[in-house]
Amino acid sequence: MALLGIHKELLVWSSGSKFLAINTEENSEAGKSFVFDCSTASKKSQENDNKGDDGSSEEKGSDKILAFTFSSSGQYFSLTDDNKRLILFCTKPIWECLSIRYVVRRCTALTITQSEDQILVADKSGDVYSFSIVEPQRPAELRLGHLSMLLGVTLSHNDKYVITADRDEKIRVSILKSPYNIESFCLGHTEFVSAVIVIPDHPKQLLSGSGDGTLRLWEYKSGRELRCWDLRELNDPKQKDNEKKFAVSRIACSRKGGHVAVLCDSFPAVHLFQIDTETQRLEFKETVRLAHNSWDVAFDESAGLWVLQQNKVSTATLYRLREGHWQCVIEDPKLKTTVDILCKHWDMFQVSLDAESRYHNLYKSVFDNMAAYLLKKEERIQQQGKRMKGQLPESSGAKNI
Repeated sequence: MALLGIHKELLVWSSGSKFLAINTEENSEAGKSFVFDCSTASKKSQENDNKGDDGSSEEKGSDKILAFTFSSSGQYFSLTDDNKRLILFCTKPIWECLSIRYVVRRCTALTITQSEDQILVADKSGDVYSFSIVEPQRPAELRLGHLSMLLGVTLSHNDKYVITADRDEKIRVSILKSPYNIESFCLGHTEFVSAVIVIPDHPKQLLSGSGDGTLRLWEYKSGRELRCWDLRELNDPKQKDNEKKFAVSRIACSRKGGHVAVLCDSFPAVHLFQIDTETQRLEFKETVRLAHNSWDVAFDESAGLWVLQQNKVSTATLYRLREGHWQCVIEDPKLKTTVDILCKHWDMFQVSLDAESRYHNLYKSVFDNMAAYLLKKEERIQQQGKRMKGQLPESSGAKNI
């Protein structure tokens, strides 16, 4: 899975074990890009590398980057990989690796507090740990836990609430300073919750996406659902009753204009929403059809929509709102520079091409044993009726009365 992240002039593209950071404001070619490969980072000793908490052996992971995030000011950048490493970078004045630490379980999502003093990581066992940025040597602290795998973690604008989403369709709102105090649950999804984000311009509202193919808007403090969109109808209105499963893979919000972009797994389209300034309601605007399947989307500071596509020639595509519609931008200096750099590093994206969907194994298996039982029972009743009418011979194993 390839990922895209943007903070002001910094664009970060990752795939496999590498990430590429591009500074769109730099003048020199050498200062424009920074490449880091997790396979070259330090690792635990061989004897402890495959040990779990209970001392049992675990499957050795790869160096694939699983998630990353910027801090609110862009001063820090942190990532986690499949080898259970948590790597922290400083981005200013130059990119520098500050620390490499290890998490208990492989992480699925992470975020940095607004005060930029903690990194919160959510893992596959359902726990959230906090790591200090100011004191890298301090041990990790367990903050909260779910009974199932966590798939998303985010914070309110003032760091008061930590919001976590899990595989069991739950969105939990907890108080960060005392996570054992649960403020509310946002319940309504019927499959795993794959994405959660607090809307920057409306800090009391939360957007969530799920494997059930819906986008939902919440007033998260009370747990009240405000709106629900069935994205199956937006993908293809003619097939709204189609039983094909798909998940929301990314929800991106712009810091200006109240724009929201939603990307669905395995669908070459981006759904655009916008918050109406008068009614303060989120409304669907249009669907932008893409020429290729896409990995990720993100907004830049000027509300331009960047799309990471599975194509070498158009790996990076830029859309801007013009005359009420989102249109593809061709002549843009930042886009041209970015595409030229990405073409030189296209090999890093090869590992993500034709990769299996990361959501495929998250759907719950449903076994309808009752239907099979009723069908067999009906067959037995029909056969018994035919025997009573003499249409079928008596079974050789039938008991005599």
